[in-house]
Amino acid sequence: IFTKKGQMLIRKSLKEWVAIESDSIQPLPHFRQEIFKMMDIAADKLRHLGAAVDSIDMGHQELPDGQNLPIPPILLAELGNDPKKPTVCFYGHLDVQPAKKEDGWHTDPFTLVEVDGKLYGRGATDNKGPVLAWINAVGAFQALNQDIPVNIKFIIEGMEEAGSVSLDELVKREKDRFFSNVDYIVISDNLWISKKKPALIYGTRGNIYFTVEVKCRDQDFHSGTFGGILNEPMADLVSLLGSLVDSSGHILIPGIYDNVAPLSEEEKKMYETIDLNLEEYQNNSQVERFLFDTKEEILMHLWRYPSLSIHGIEGAFHEPGAKTVIPAQVIGKFSIRLVPYMNISVVETQVKKYLEDIFSQRNSSNKLKVNMTLGVHPWIANIHDIQYIAARRAIKTVFGVDPDMIRDGSTIPIAKTFQDIIQKSVMMLPLGAVDDGEHSQNEKINRYNYIEGSKLFAAFFLEFNAFLHHHPSILLY
Repeated sequence: IFTKKGQMLIRKSLKEWVAIESDSIQPLPHFRQEIFKMMDIAADKLRHLGAAVDSIDMGHQELPDGQNLPIPPILLAELGNDPKKPTVCFYGHLDVQPAKKEDGWHTDPFTLVEVDGKLYGRGATDNKGPVLAWINAVGAFQALNQDIPVNIKFIIEGMEEAGSVSLDELVKREKDRFFSNVDYIVISDNLWISKKKPALIYGTRGNIYFTVEVKCRDQDFHSGTFGGILNEPMADLVSLLGSLVDSSGHILIPGIYDNVAPLSEEEKKMYETIDLNLEEYQNNSQVERFLFDTKEEILMHLWRYPSLSIHGIEGAFHEPGAKTVIPAQVIGKFSIRLVPYMNISVVETQVKKYLEDIFSQRNSSNKLKVNMTLGVHPWIANIHDIQYIAARRAIKTVFGVDPDMIRDGSTIPIAKTFQDIIQKSVMMLPLGAVDDGEHSQNEKINRYNYIEGSKLFAAFFLEFNAFLHHHPSILLY
């Protein structure tokens, strides 16, 4: 399957999958139909491998505008049920972010185009390429008439970009059925931190999102008529938002850092070995200066320390021109990226108390309302679990180097969901390079990453089996 002819065939499969506009963000019947088509094609592909596939009907989604759209099915597939083998479950998604050529794409985003070894197309790296790479790995064993060293399960959805609608409910429902014999879970929906060096991801930050409403009345004011005689809501809100974080990025809310996990010597050494060219990273980011000067400080503040970001103000005048209005009601929005071992309810209490204290100091007659609208826990894995050991060995076999051990500064709720509900080890094994541009214009996956990534998954199965052969008691935990 990895001969020149085989590579052409698996590239063809990726081209066929990229051509399907499985956009889950735009709530339109046309795009939902495309996602259903994508899921049907994937189900057929899995059945062709010999897998038993259930296409789970997830019902309908009621949207705020009154629309009622069908939710794409979630695929549960199983290949092998040998009780002497470990069972590894792979999670992936086949929906994509919106894309149009006029947004700045060099080519049609839904036509896979290869330029200088780069395969451009929406979904190439996020997440159709990695899903196909897993399927390619299974196909390699079958093409050689070799026994697959592990039992394999797939859970594949079509609504990840839109928040994985109904996925949590399905995982809970299937905990004692489909997932009952799952030993390990692998997610490949991330990127390396390097263009060339592979990585393993063992943690992600959580996220807690707030709105801060300051209200005087329902109707806006004319600044010539009322300016100077009242507490303006915008002035209150700007003061509140400005009190959250200082110019060095330090969050000013008392107690916010109390439960952040301490830095261990083992973790500190991992940061030192990570392949990151700081000058190149800064140039690619088009940022004049970061808040920190060393690779280690930057990575730690992206991954293992919380951050606070202010996102916008609703209700304020933002169009071109000079409208002299005093907004009567404004809503500020900000979020905090959480890290182990911060507690969502504790942080919520800290934030609300702090903002109420700051607001009271202004002696304003306006009304304040602080709401938490989203709360997602951080996720951290044990890098000494068997699948991390097997994956490190597989990476060394295929790529010839030890991987970077990294975290992801964003939030991937499904990892924590699997860990909490199924209570099994979760690992993130990315295939994409740092410059793949997921969610962006000209998304791509390198041909090298796609082909070698398929080999990596096959090697991972073998290393898994080899390690267990020498450590048979490891599955008895």
